Order: sequence, then structure tokens, then C-alpha cells
Amino acid sequence: MGLSRRTVLVLAAGGALAGCRPLAGAVAGPGTQPTAQPVAAATASATTAVTSPTVSATAEAPATASSPAEAPAPAAGPPAVPEPPVPAPAVGRAEVVARYGDAVPEEWGLEVSGVITGLPDGARTTALTFDACGGPGGSGYDADLIDLLRANHVPATLFLNARWIDANPAEFEALAGDPLFEIANHGTAHRPLSVAGRSAYGIAGTRDVGEAYDEIAGNAAKLTALLGRPPRFFRSGTAHYDDVATRIVTGLGERAAGFTVNGDGGATFSAAQVRSEVAAAPPGAIVIAHMNHPGGGTAPGFAAALPALLAQGRTFVRLCDALA
Repeated sequence: MGLSRRTVLVLAAGGALAGCRPLAGAVAGPGTQPTAQPVAAATASATTAVTSPTVSATAEAPATASSPAEAPAPAAGPPAVPEPPVPAPAVGRAEVVARYGDAVPEEWGLEVSGVITGLPDGARTTALTFDACGGPGGSGYDADLIDLLRANHVPATLFLNARWIDANPAEFEALAGDPLFEIANHGTAHRPLSVAGRSAYGIAGTRDVGEAYDEIAGNAAKLTALLGRPPRFFRSGTAHYDDVATRIVTGLGERAAGFTVNGDGGATFSAAQVRSEVAAAPPGAIVIAHMNHPGGGTAPGFAAALPALLAQGRTFVRLCDALA
């Protein structure tokens, strides 16, 4: 089921939805939480120390053109909210294949060069990230989980696969319109990102540079059209990469995201296991979990873990709040 024309028009008009606009009701500074926290009376909110993110190696500069200048603000009336820049033309498939076609990967797995696996050194906040895999990985929508985050004003980055978006147009529209959430790229077909056909957890990876490009750029184009600007972060299916593939991600203007704490074991953990993993997540961690398996242990596990963390004064950020 495709997205409605109304969805496309509404989201294209609100292009800032894909960006990192300030959270509604937030206290001073990006990445802090609103003062109202129903789950627990949290103490003072901590701010994020923005230094160098935890990443295995320096990534390449995006191979994209500069964005055109924005239109001037109207001469009269209330101050206008600046429109997001028009996305620069994407790097073409042929160019990427020519550039990386002969490169031989030397690393493979969850922690390879170019993958962000934690927040910047000294960060006192935690980033919650939720994948929606789509297709055989599941196209469900965990409304209980999202309602929990909203009720407690806990921001998160949502990595959405193209097939999940197509299967959940109304839910996508609501999530993209909620400033509590950042929308990120979880690939076109939810494949591990490889230039040599590596697989993970029984899921076949992309077989060459061209397929790696398609996995990144296909869903990036969908999100750019819907949100008015490209996503800033990409997470591959299974979060596995090789080091050539991460260079392709960077060259296409996105940042490859991994994780520090596996919060729900690929949506297989019980509620008790989820609670244990999430409750133990340290400041500076990126927590991965899933929002496409309603009825599983993820939502009740987070519901059990978040009250204590909030009561301790832990604050949560979207990736875009913590990573410049």
C-alpha cells in the first residue's frame, strides 16, 4: 500500500520534519527533555557534551554539492520560520560504482570504521533508537511503545525501512509530524550493507557497490521526497557493514549508525530481558530496539525500565541532538 497524495503534500510542506528542530517544551539547550515528566519526578536535566562521537575512524566528506541559498524572509508579518535547504542532487549510481568498484573491504561486522557506536565522549545523555524493518522483518506498528515515549516526553530516532513506510502511511505521517522523533534511513530492502555479499543472521547482504548504493539511496530518495530534506543517519538491516560500504554511506551524505546496547535482541527478548538491558544502558549509549513488533517484550520492557532512569535524572536525545 503506497502513501497517499495527502501524506506526500503534507510532509513536503513541512520539510523541517526531517531536521533536528528543537523539541517542543524543551528546557534550554538541544537534547534536554521537557520539564513535565509524568513517569517520575526527574531531577535536573543534563545537557549533551558535543565533542567527537564514538566512531572507529574519520569518515569521508559527503560527495554532494552545496545547497542553494534560502529565499529571503517576507518583509511584513511575523518572523518566518526558515525553510530547510533544497536537497543537493544525489551522487549518481554510476559515479559511486566507478569510485568504489575496485575497493576491497577489510572489515565486517557491527563495529567497523565509520560506524557511530556511541555518543560523544563525556555525554551524559542516552539516545534511544528504534528500527522498523518492514517486509519479512515485520511491518507491524508498536503503538504502545510510541505512546509510552510520547506520554513521558522521551525523544527518539526512528530508523524506518522503505517497505515499512509503504505499509504504514498513516502511522508514518503521524511520526514524521511529531517533533519528539527524528526520522532516519533503515534501507530500501533491509539488507546488511556489504560490497561482497556478506550476510548476517541469515539475511543476505548487498552483493556489490551498486546494490549497496541502491539500499541506501532508494529509501533516502523516498524520505527526502516525503520530508523535504534528506535523512541524516542510516542504519543497515542487522546493523552490519563492511568498511567500503560505510564509506559509501558517508559519500551519500549520511552517517552510518550502530549501537552500544542491544535493547531487545532484534525484538526477541522478553519484557524482563528488555528491562534489564535498557536499565543498564550507561550515559553516552546508543540503544537499539524495534518498533515493528507489537505484542512483544519491547514496549513492556521499556515501560519497566524508563521510570527508574528518569527518576535518576537521565535525559534522552535524538541522534541529531547529540551529533553535529
